[in-house]
Amino acid sequence: MKRAPFLLFLIAILSLISGYLLSKASWVGKAGISMFYREYQFLKVWWQGALAVFGVLFLLFLIQGTVQRKAARGRANLIHIICILLALTGLYFTYNDFRHDLSHRLLGERFHLGAYLFWVGWMMVSLFYMAQKKAVKRIAAI
Repeated sequence: MKRAPFLLFLIAILSLISGYLLSKASWVGKAGISMFYREYQFLKVWWQGALAVFGVLFLLFLIQGTVQRKAARGRANLIHIICILLALTGLYFTYNDFRHDLSHRLLGERFHLGAYLFWVGWMMVSLFYMAQKKAVKRIAAI
């Protein structure tokens, strides 16, 4: 777990970029958020979007870290693989939605890239834990 601060730093940078890109929706997209989708107002302010992305990724980091510590190596890796598959599925459905839903298509490519970065961040968390070696507990002989 020595590399956890480095991963958290990468997630923070990724969240900042994602928040910035999410705040750069097109003019039509921002108008739509202001008029029809008020629950997404926070995405128009870069630091609020970045904080939301970081908060969710940090929560996933903590949950998967608990799984890594408590579960056996094989079971933990299986859960991390499932998380990667869920993130890939989310990425696919996000892409599909942005291509086929007119109101989401109008948000613009920068907004889309910001949303895609969230899924990439979750995959990074899962790959991080899969690369970790499980600590072996040794019982001292008396």
